Amino acid sequence: QVQLVESGGGTVQAGGSLRLSCAASGQTFSDYNMGWFRQAPGKEREFVGTINWTGSSTFNAVDFVKARFTISRDNAKQVVYLEMNSLKPEDTAVYYCAATRRWIVTSVKEYFTWGQGTQVTVSS
Repeated sequence: QVQLVESGGGTVQAGGSLRLSCAASGQTFSDYNMGWFRQAPGKEREFVGTINWTGSSTFNAVDFVKARFTISRDNAKQVVYLEMNSLKPEDTAVYYCAATRRWIVTSVKEYFTWGQGTQVTVSS
Protein backbone atom coordinates (compact mmCIF):
# COMPACT_ATOMS: atom_id res chain seq x y z
CA GLN A 1 0.00 0.00 0.00
CA VAL A 2 0.95 3.63 -0.34
CA GLN A 3 2.17 5.42 2.79
CA LEU A 4 1.41 9.11 3.32
CA VAL A 5 3.12 11.81 5.39
CA GLU A 6 1.72 15.33 5.69
CA SER A 7 3.79 18.42 6.44
CA GLY A 8 3.57 22.19 6.23
CA GLY A 9 1.17 22.88 9.05
CA GLY A 10 1.73 25.63 11.59
CA THR A 11 0.28 28.76 13.11
CA VAL A 12 -0.76 31.64 10.90
CA GLN A 13 -2.75 34.82 11.41
CA ALA A 14 -6.21 35.20 9.93
CA GLY A 15 -5.98 36.20 6.29
CA GLY A 16 -2.70 34.38 5.84
CA SER A 17 -1.74 31.41 3.70
CA LEU A 18 -0.23 27.96 4.11
CA ARG A 19 0.70 25.19 1.72
CA LEU A 20 0.40 21.67 3.02
CA SER A 21 2.25 18.80 1.42
CA CYS A 22 1.50 15.10 1.45
CA ALA A 23 4.41 12.89 0.44
CA ALA A 24 3.70 9.36 -0.72
CA SER A 25 5.86 6.27 -0.72
CA GLY A 26 5.30 2.60 -1.44
CA GLN A 27 3.00 1.65 -4.27
CA THR A 28 2.58 3.77 -7.37
CA PHE A 29 1.26 7.14 -6.24
CA SER A 30 -0.27 7.94 -9.62
CA ASP A 31 -2.62 4.96 -9.31
CA TYR A 32 -4.72 6.84 -6.77
CA ASN A 33 -7.00 9.78 -6.51
CA MET A 34 -6.12 11.82 -3.45
CA GLY A 35 -8.21 13.64 -0.91
CA TRP A 36 -7.74 16.18 1.84
CA PHE A 37 -9.79 16.15 5.03
CA ARG A 38 -9.67 18.10 8.24
CA GLN A 39 -10.76 17.53 11.81
CA ALA A 40 -11.29 20.21 14.41
CA PRO A 41 -11.37 19.38 18.15
CA GLY A 42 -14.64 17.75 19.09
CA LYS A 43 -15.83 17.53 15.50
CA GLU A 44 -16.01 14.82 12.89
CA ARG A 45 -13.46 14.58 10.13
CA GLU A 46 -14.75 16.53 7.14
CA PHE A 47 -13.99 16.49 3.44
CA VAL A 48 -11.96 19.38 2.02
CA GLY A 49 -11.32 18.33 -1.55
CA THR A 50 -10.00 15.72 -3.92
CA ILE A 51 -7.83 15.50 -7.02
CA ASN A 52 -7.82 12.80 -9.66
CA TRP A 53 -4.84 10.61 -10.44
CA THR A 54 -3.56 12.76 -13.31
CA GLY A 55 -4.10 16.06 -11.52
CA SER A 56 -6.39 17.28 -14.29
CA SER A 57 -9.55 17.49 -12.17
CA THR A 58 -10.31 18.64 -8.66
CA PHE A 59 -13.45 18.82 -6.57
CA ASN A 60 -13.69 20.92 -3.42
CA ALA A 61 -16.18 21.16 -0.62
CA VAL A 62 -18.18 24.20 -1.65
CA ASP A 63 -19.58 25.25 1.69
CA PHE A 64 -16.40 26.45 3.32
CA VAL A 65 -13.61 26.06 0.76
CA LYS A 66 -15.06 28.06 -2.13
CA ALA A 67 -12.12 29.63 -3.96
CA ARG A 68 -9.76 29.76 -0.98
CA PHE A 69 -8.19 26.31 -1.23
CA THR A 70 -6.45 24.70 -4.20
CA ILE A 71 -5.36 21.10 -4.54
CA SER A 72 -2.58 20.07 -6.89
CA ARG A 73 -0.19 17.14 -7.29
CA ASP A 74 3.19 16.31 -8.73
CA ASN A 75 3.28 12.64 -9.63
CA ALA A 76 6.97 12.74 -10.46
CA LYS A 77 7.69 13.85 -6.89
CA GLN A 78 4.83 11.77 -5.45
CA VAL A 79 3.41 14.74 -3.60
CA VAL A 80 -0.06 16.25 -3.33
CA TYR A 81 -0.51 19.81 -2.12
CA LEU A 82 -3.22 21.82 -0.43
CA GLU A 83 -2.76 25.56 -0.92
CA MET A 84 -4.86 27.52 1.56
CA ASN A 85 -5.43 31.26 1.29
CA SER A 86 -7.47 33.80 3.23
CA LEU A 87 -7.37 31.53 6.24
CA LYS A 88 -9.94 31.99 8.99
CA PRO A 89 -9.87 30.93 12.65
CA GLU A 90 -12.55 28.34 11.82
CA ASP A 91 -10.05 26.64 9.49
CA THR A 92 -8.10 25.55 12.57
CA ALA A 93 -7.89 21.75 12.48
CA VAL A 94 -5.65 18.77 11.86
CA TYR A 95 -5.42 18.28 8.11
CA TYR A 96 -5.10 14.80 6.62
CA CYS A 97 -4.43 13.47 3.17
CA ALA A 98 -5.79 10.15 2.04
CA ALA A 99 -5.84 7.85 -0.98
CA THR A 100 -8.78 6.33 -2.82
CA ARG A 101 -9.42 4.44 -6.03
CA ARG A 102 -12.78 6.14 -6.50
CA TRP A 103 -13.50 9.55 -7.94
CA ILE A 104 -15.33 12.37 -6.17
CA VAL A 105 -15.95 10.53 -2.97
CA THR A 106 -16.37 12.66 0.12
CA SER A 107 -16.87 10.00 2.78
CA VAL A 108 -14.04 9.01 5.08
CA LYS A 109 -15.02 5.39 4.48
CA GLU A 110 -14.05 5.59 0.81
CA TYR A 111 -10.39 6.31 1.58
CA PHE A 112 -8.18 3.38 2.51
CA THR A 113 -4.84 5.01 3.43
CA TRP A 114 -4.31 8.04 5.65
CA GLY A 115 -1.41 10.15 6.78
CA GLN A 116 -0.85 11.09 10.41
CA GLY A 117 -2.10 14.65 9.92
CA THR A 118 -0.60 18.10 10.29
CA GLN A 119 -1.91 20.79 12.62
CA VAL A 120 -3.07 24.12 11.22
CA THR A 121 -3.87 26.89 13.69
CA VAL A 122 -5.27 30.21 12.54
CA SER A 123 -5.16 33.01 15.09
CA SER A 124 -7.53 35.95 15.02
